[in-house]
Amino acid sequence: MKRIILSVFLFICLVGCLLNLNTPPALAQENTVNYTLADLRNRDFSHQDLHGTSFAGAEMQGANFRGANLSGTILTKGSFLKADLSNANLSEVFADRVIFNEADLTNAIFTDALLTSSRFYNAAIIGADFSNALLDPYEVKQMCDRADGVNPVTGVPTRESLGCR
Repeated sequence: MKRIILSVFLFICLVGCLLNLNTPPALAQENTVNYTLADLRNRDFSHQDLHGTSFAGAEMQGANFRGANLSGTILTKGSFLKADLSNANLSEVFADRVIFNEADLTNAIFTDALLTSSRFYNAAIIGADFSNALLDPYEVKQMCDRADGVNPVTGVPTRESLGCR
């Protein structure tokens, strides 16, 4: 039953993303840059408002997104290996198959995010809020082993947001 619900949810998200690709220019967000498949290694995006932007398939190893607003962005198949996402807002991101290995996610907000098949190996998650995020059970188990802290913005403990026992 859970597989059916997950499949339906992913299908709806995919259709929603495809519909967004056909948004008329008058309705498109102003000043949005499309970073799809871009090489953004070691770039500085700290404290920038990037909501609604696409980073699909982008290489962002070592990039600085400290305090950035990435809410509602598309990150699918992107790589944030060793990136700094501390204090970043990643609420409602579509982040299927994203690499967050060794990234600094301290105090990041991932509420209502789709994070299926994404990897968080050795990522710093102290104070991160994953409330209502869709994560693979294996990743949740691994993250619960090192989860700690309370998000300073939402007030939600990391362990609670992940559903750790």
